[in-house]
Amino acid sequence: MTRTRAFGGVAAGIVLAALAPSLPAAAQDAIELLEPAAADDDGEYRPPADLAAVPTMPSYKPRKTAWGDPDLRGGWPIDSLGGLALQRTAAQGTRVYLTPEEYAAVEARMKASQEAYAREDKEDRIGMGHWVEMTGAGRRTSLLIDPPDGRLPPLTEEGVRRASLMRSSWVPGQTFDWIDDFDTWDRCVTRGFPASMLPFRYNNGMRIFQSPGYVVVALEMIHDARVIPTDGSRPVHGNVAMWFGDSRGRWEGNVFVVETTNLKPGASALNMATIGVPPNNTLPMSDQATVVEKFALDGRDTLVYEMTYSDPVVWQAPFTVRMDIPRNDDYEFYEYACHEGDVQVRNYVTASRAQRRDEAARQRAAYEAGRTAAGGDR
Repeated sequence: MTRTRAFGGVAAGIVLAALAPSLPAAAQDAIELLEPAAADDDGEYRPPADLAAVPTMPSYKPRKTAWGDPDLRGGWPIDSLGGLALQRTAAQGTRVYLTPEEYAAVEARMKASQEAYAREDKEDRIGMGHWVEMTGAGRRTSLLIDPPDGRLPPLTEEGVRRASLMRSSWVPGQTFDWIDDFDTWDRCVTRGFPASMLPFRYNNGMRIFQSPGYVVVALEMIHDARVIPTDGSRPVHGNVAMWFGDSRGRWEGNVFVVETTNLKPGASALNMATIGVPPNNTLPMSDQATVVEKFALDGRDTLVYEMTYSDPVVWQAPFTVRMDIPRNDDYEFYEYACHEGDVQVRNYVTASRAQRRDEAARQRAAYEAGRTAAGGDR
């Protein structure tokens, strides 16, 4: 699959805000790679008899590492789920799986995206092309499997208040005067956690490494890496908060269970560039937020990932995401050159101040014109 280096932060926000309503183009070879995971052997999509059946963790017994742990190692890029929304539509109700008609519509949409990509490539123009790498959407109606309606629970009153205080380049009409008017992703610091584990529109690489006593989850975007002990220990420093929190793992049979605490508030809990996430990148997080993840193989070439997020200060209930990720060991990580040469934060501040200065001058001129028309001071 041919890919180019992608850039993040504020610059990405500008481009993706314009692209958000449309489905990005996808490369031919990537779509072909994913077809076996999206249809049965004969090419026909056959949903389960119960479309509302919530999938469970698999019972597959994977091969073991040399030191005896289940072997999760490999490339698990989540571009294969980039076209699957976090939340399902109200009309889909509690249906976890697509109907054959809905699946056909998804396939047609992906084919149209593939053709758009081919046209852009032939005409030697980037268009949406290499800005986006969505290659599939799978069989389900949403990433969320709980609550049962596949929708995010409401925010608490405190959550709404905190959301109103958050700042980001994604907020329409916001002014900018300093770096704290931007979110952590604008500043190329981090997408935050758990947002970084969910699909985006590019740089969706994820690779798992293992060694005795540790599992490492490497992420392409902002080149984050999560180093997770497997002994089930508790955080040593209970009051030290970090952007990705303190993750501690343990094996429950063939399932790797990870509990994360000590999350540093500041980044948006979910990133609006994941389809179906509320806009503006302003979902707050409190110091009571916790995340429980499960990793397991369903056959050699499918990784099941479930994540339950809880923050009683901000959300009225927890919610659970599930991703069934096809293996792609050929996926290459590319440099995420976000901060290098980044002038967008400065440009936003300069432009915002100039815009307000010009508006103040316009209002002053209108005021003076009104005084003159009225005959001046009396």
